Amino acid sequence: MFGELVMFSHTLFSLPFALISLVWAAEGIPSAYVLLWALIALIAARNGANAFNRLVDRKFDAANPRTAHRHLPKKLLREREVVAFVVVNFAIFIFAAGMLNPLCLWLSPVAIVLICSYSYTKRFTWLCHLYLGFTIASAPIGAWFAVTGEFAFTPFVIGTIVMLWIGGFDIIYATQDIEFDRKTGLWSVPQAFGLNGALLISRGLHTIMVFLLLFLFFLQDLGWLYLLGILISVILLAIEHNIIKPASRKRMNVASYNLNQVISMVILFCTLADYFL
Repeated sequence: MFGELVMFSHTLFSLPFALISLVWAAEGIPSAYVLLWALIALIAARNGANAFNRLVDRKFDAANPRTAHRHLPKKLLREREVVAFVVVNFAIFIFAAGMLNPLCLWLSPVAIVLICSYSYTKRFTWLCHLYLGFTIASAPIGAWFAVTGEFAFTPFVIGTIVMLWIGGFDIIYATQDIEFDRKTGLWSVPQAFGLNGALLISRGLHTIMVFLLLFLFFLQDLGWLYLLGILISVILLAIEHNIIKPASRKRMNVASYNLNQVISMVILFCTLADYFL
């Protein structure tokens, strides 16, 4: 149930980009030590943040027919159990960060504040989707720090790609709750700009994302396999934007989640194949 609570399968959104960042930072396969602790830190931080979000949003989830089936509204898990889960995961995250290097350790509390603060943004700004992407962008940036212990330009480009990508498809997902958000006073791009405006903004974010992926092609001196990954991703993004139907929960899950999990894996495999082959 905890795996369902934090939607563990959605780790595929941030993990592939973190792995790319690890490889580029290490200029090859990182050591088993760095890889182990970086993955532990990534998964623990993500689990803690998602569980924290469920705690903060439990009253809204209970009032929304689309989310009323979730674990806290249905009392399948108790609040104190979820609080304990959050604390344990963040403790693991801090420990794992400390096992990597001093920079990761010192930045770990900042990361926790960053990823937890997202849970409140829908209460006051329609930029919440981009802020969600911004928090998830910390995965590839943190992965780079895990290897080098230093700041660099490339991981922030990767992070911006993740931010735009996540923000774009989170807007698509939020189109299901336009009326609920307006009724309850929650903020979102669909609530502020309507269905058509929201979808236009989502397409714009994904377009910029593709251009930044192309920018990485030149920045990292990549080859045709990487370009193939971008081409496949563009096709999948086009399919994603063409099957959107807010009234169909199945279609929205495919558009917002399933296709994007494929996109991240395509980019990962093509990037690594291009780098090593």
